[in-house]
Amino acid sequence: MSCDAKNTIDPTELKREILSKYPAKVARKRSKQIVINQVDDEGNVPEIGANVRTVPGLITQRGCSYAGCKGVIMGPTRDIVNITHGPIGCGFYSWLTRRNQTKPPTDADDNFITYCFSTDMQDKDIVFGGEKKLKAAVQEAYDIFKPKAISIFSTCPVGLIGDDVHAVAREMKEKLGINVFGFSCEGYRGVSQSAGHHIANNGIFSHVVGRDDTIMDAEFKINLLGEYNIGGDGFEIDRILGRCGISVVSTFSGNSTYDQFANSHTADLNTVMCHRSINYVADMMEEKYGIPWIKINFIGAAATAKALRKIAAYFEDEALIARVEAVIQEEMPAVETKCLDVKKRCDGKTAMLFVGGSRAHHYQELFREIGIRTISAGYEFAHRDDYEGRKVIPEIKLDADSRNIEELTIEQDPDKYAARKTDEQIQSLEAAGNQFKDYKGMMPEMEKETLIIDDPSQFETETLLEMYKPDIYCAGIKEKYAIQKSGIPMKQLHSYDSGGPYAGFKGAVNFYEEIDRMINANIWAYLEAPWQAAPELSAKYAWE
Repeated sequence: MSCDAKNTIDPTELKREILSKYPAKVARKRSKQIVINQVDDEGNVPEIGANVRTVPGLITQRGCSYAGCKGVIMGPTRDIVNITHGPIGCGFYSWLTRRNQTKPPTDADDNFITYCFSTDMQDKDIVFGGEKKLKAAVQEAYDIFKPKAISIFSTCPVGLIGDDVHAVAREMKEKLGINVFGFSCEGYRGVSQSAGHHIANNGIFSHVVGRDDTIMDAEFKINLLGEYNIGGDGFEIDRILGRCGISVVSTFSGNSTYDQFANSHTADLNTVMCHRSINYVADMMEEKYGIPWIKINFIGAAATAKALRKIAAYFEDEALIARVEAVIQEEMPAVETKCLDVKKRCDGKTAMLFVGGSRAHHYQELFREIGIRTISAGYEFAHRDDYEGRKVIPEIKLDADSRNIEELTIEQDPDKYAARKTDEQIQSLEAAGNQFKDYKGMMPEMEKETLIIDDPSQFETETLLEMYKPDIYCAGIKEKYAIQKSGIPMKQLHSYDSGGPYAGFKGAVNFYEEIDRMINANIWAYLEAPWQAAPELSAKYAWE
């Protein structure tokens, strides 16, 4: 199958061609994870296979459970010493790879993000056990840094040999008098880094949230969940919220601290950015403390304005609503000017997004604003509700991999539970169009006939690039260089390469300029890979 015109490719034929290269059993499985998007008048979309194991032999772009727990959720917290119990490679892999930024109030405040803490397990530790070494590491970290808390992360060999990180944590907590807690986040637990998100959410909720009842002296208090301050996104969001008079009690977990987590149950509203990584905490805080949550998005200028209005509507305060509108009116002219300028050069271009979390969804908003169509998209570690919306959650069957992750039983706290809104207030707000505990998913907001691929393989990526020839491709670091060698610009949206922030109003301007530069000064199309100029090896696929 071949086609020169991007818009004449039949996605059904492309899917059939991709599947024809796989063995029959693999093709059956992948066919459920490759879906041609169709949206009916009621917003219903096809069912997609997601959160299932990657087929052995396919080159996946996923990370592991440890990466999701330590690298994504806990890594951005600056004053908790995060100790990786395992070989040094695991600790090094998760150290500063996501460009999480933080800003301590003073030089005297703790900031451990720049350190890599690991027990550096060796062969003898695997044979004889590593618990003594772990205790010594916790003691050493305490002696040097005197942190408020220490967390411990299990890696694959730790789970295989049976080291009990939780017993060590309990013992050292009693000995040192600080909060020490562990995570059973071995890399093989669950099918992807999504399992690590869930484990981290459970751990931080069980061991930290609710330990400080101090009430912030502020009128409108929210938690920002699922924002990791990649490239300074969180700073820009804080700036905008501050201008509106909205105070952030805690961010999970960009630019975050132990005290913010401990105090987060005092907020009036939880706002969820990355649904996949943090929806567990939002649900548990609502159940235990009575804090409602809403889905928001600060990626894209129009989306940012919508999010601010949604937050203001929740508080039902006319002065706040007016202030939010004033801020939007002040911020938007610069965004619109840049958008119109960039759109002249980018209108009609095409993009593909295969990124974890909600980024493959949220960034379509920014591309849409400058006239760039998303012709194919997918997630690395999503569940069906991330694609189809939360309404399908009751249909999702619990499989063996999901049973490896503890499901906490949450009850109302007899002393700290306080419903922020009455049932009548919630119903009134929903009747006005403000939905709670709801996420529509990515697919209902995408065009019909777009190709949705969950957990894309390298072969599938190469096929998409060859057939669609998108003007830009967005993914992670593992795919970056292979895509650039194909002559197509590649924007790294997991850690933004060296760019950002891209959230909020100023972030939108930054993103417009970056995409304009990449698409319209595409040096990659002028380069040849070494094997193109002077091929030395030849081969063929097994099916040829």
